Amino acid sequence: MSYNHVIVEADGGSRGNPGPASYGALVRDPVSGKVIVQQGKTIGIATNNVAEYSGLIAGLELAAEYAPDASIEVRMDSKLVIEQMAGRWKIKHPDLQPLAIKAQGLAPFGTEWTWVPRAQNAAADALANNALDGVPIPLQPADAQVPAAQPVAPPSDQQKAMRGWGAQAEPPTQLIFLRHGETPHTAEKRFSGSGGDDPSLSETGRAQAAAAAEYIARLGGVDAIVTSPMRRTRETAAVVAEKLGLDAVVDEGWVECAFGDWDGHTFAEVQEKWPDALNAWMESTTVAPPGGESFDACARRARAARDGLLARHPGKTVVVVTHVTPIKLMVRSVLQAPMPSIFRMELRPATITEAHWHADGLASLRSFNVVPQLV
Repeated sequence: MSYNHVIVEADGGSRGNPGPASYGALVRDPVSGKVIVQQGKTIGIATNNVAEYSGLIAGLELAAEYAPDASIEVRMDSKLVIEQMAGRWKIKHPDLQPLAIKAQGLAPFGTEWTWVPRAQNAAADALANNALDGVPIPLQPADAQVPAAQPVAPPSDQQKAMRGWGAQAEPPTQLIFLRHGETPHTAEKRFSGSGGDDPSLSETGRAQAAAAAEYIARLGGVDAIVTSPMRRTRETAAVVAEKLGLDAVVDEGWVECAFGDWDGHTFAEVQEKWPDALNAWMESTTVAPPGGESFDACARRARAARDGLLARHPGKTVVVVTHVTPIKLMVRSVLQAPMPSIFRMELRPATITEAHWHADGLASLRSFNVVPQLV
């Protein structure tokens, strides 16, 4: 089942502070109030605050797995965690800083942070206590129902649009996705992922990069450029950066999907040598090529990279020089289309795809696969 919005409830506690500690976390459908997935685990000897942050991280990880496209509201009775994650309180304790950084990386752009009284966080608290008491906790409760903390249906897309696109709205963050220019592998339609040969741009690819740079310069208003670390994207980004007078920053999150043993082979060659593995890969985005990375794993990585850009550049325009797979995954996310839809998209080299993200989490696709004219 697909969810547009979910509530993460989390708690943690220590019997001794520090002492034997555990956390509880669950993901709830706010419309029905039903629990989608839950978890309670012990974490050894820790403080209350470490246990609470551990519960938050577990809840966000569950949300990423079971509701990957949903916006999130986090509800906790820990004032410290909520205020620190909302950015209103500083994180001074060294034990909490790495946990907060991890949680920030997991929380989608626009996550809401809500403090609730302890009585309204009873479900997560019970999970944490049951874990310490050794009570088995099913991943998905049999009745899929735990008392909810006043479930509220999320606003519809139309309601969001009224807020996000109205005259008084904050400007959206604009991401201009640029696929790299052609390489020899591109021309021959060979798998070319991270960990493979990492070819340079061809002469045609360099001309395409120059045309893309001219096109983006005419758009104007670019505030930053980020690029995948692969050679072909860095070379493409360098052309754009020189044209715009900006520095291109490498971001590992935008690297191409890893195709493992298939790297450097054409689709026909893979079909001949790995027919069963290819069929399984085509049937499910959870399946990875031998020695490679699944599209689902790539999607989680790209989403984290996107959320980082949205947090660092709110209301700005950023050029993202990347690859076919991350761009298709971003388009799928904006359109809230099923994962297999990525198999129905085609992107030519050095094409432009633009998407806007509003502060309330609503996104819109502004262009797709635009081919700049060579000059």
